[in-house]
Amino acid sequence: MDLGISGKRALVCASSKGLGLGCAEALAEAGVNLVMNARGAEALEASAQAIRDAYGVNVVTVAADVTTPEGQQKVLEAAEGVDILVTNAGGPPPGLWTDWDREDFIKALDANMLTPIALIKALVPGMIERGWGRVVNITSVSVKSPVPVLGLSNAARAGLTGYVAGTARQVAGKGVIMNNLQPGLHATDRAEALDGGAAKAQGISVEDAKKQRCATIPAGRYGTRQEFGATCAFMCSQHAGFMVGQNILLDGGATNTTM
Repeated sequence: MDLGISGKRALVCASSKGLGLGCAEALAEAGVNLVMNARGAEALEASAQAIRDAYGVNVVTVAADVTTPEGQQKVLEAAEGVDILVTNAGGPPPGLWTDWDREDFIKALDANMLTPIALIKALVPGMIERGWGRVVNITSVSVKSPVPVLGLSNAARAGLTGYVAGTARQVAGKGVIMNNLQPGLHATDRAEALDGGAAKAQGISVEDAKKQRCATIPAGRYGTRQEFGATCAFMCSQHAGFMVGQNILLDGGATNTTM
């Protein structure tokens, strides 16, 4: 399928690896030029060069922590005039509800709620002026089905989801389509860290912990960054113009829900 976005330009955050990289790769395959951001310069440039070589698109890299004001300024300077925004940031550490104090919540809100909002506020007005834009926020399955050990993520990402629900409906008539993409378990560093934590807590091997978690997924496996990226690219396409303020769950059927 021709996604109809060849020649567009996208900012993809946290895109040196994992789900962000999957989104950058899929957009590049569709002919989209990229601004890629991550904190680690070496991994970021390596991923960017691989995309340049594979798809022949223009890729600008910005090594910065986008959750800080300084990092946001650097990213926004490079991303001025983009047509597509994919927000993404690593999730806060797991724990129990008794473990966190105010500063822990502030950090989680900065990374997983306030940073995406800042990028939306900075870049969507330009999209409105040009009459076309796409925003995809990578959130989490925990928004729909809270994960007890991910209370910081549950709270911050739910806050972003509420903000997007109202904002998406205000900008849709101006050609800007905004939605959220909710990953379940995918084969990323985050999944490995969670597997490691489960293995330590239960006194079992990481491999056995992964098998236990895969058994809870009807698809019987973790998702891949490639299929996640393909879903994101469709949400950024010309064909997604009637999808407004939605939360697209990509979890292999793990969340047992009718709606």
